[in-house]
Amino acid sequence: MKYSKTALVILAAVSASLALAEDFKTIKGKEYKNAAIIRVESDGIVLKTKTGISKVYFIELPNDVQERFHPSPAKTATAQRQREPIKLEGWAAVMANRTAVVIFVVAGTIFIAGVVFAIVRRRFSMTSNDASKV
Repeated sequence: MKYSKTALVILAAVSASLALAEDFKTIKGKEYKNAAIIRVESDGIVLKTKTGISKVYFIELPNDVQERFHPSPAKTATAQRQREPIKLEGWAAVMANRTAVVIFVVAGTIFIAGVVFAIVRRRFSMTSNDASKV
């Protein structure tokens, strides 16, 4: 008797999942056969088919399907907008700016040239002092 009840519960669960399965077709023509809707998100729906789990964005679905799941226009617009650029700080901000990089390289070159010039001048003056003593 218990086995028949268990079998009946399993049969009811399988038939309920088959009853909830639908066919979806995107505006580009891709078909999802016997797809069960796992969840509705702000930018699309997540479907489970025999081949796996897929997310279909609302912009890929026909208007009647979009209206059926009532995507919030504010959330959809937020999801579709481009990401804001990462705000750089410190050296990363300096190196992201081409003009700043050029100024940095030129300033570094001038500094190194000044140091080399000072060393050469000092050595030259030392050798000229040694020559005047003779």
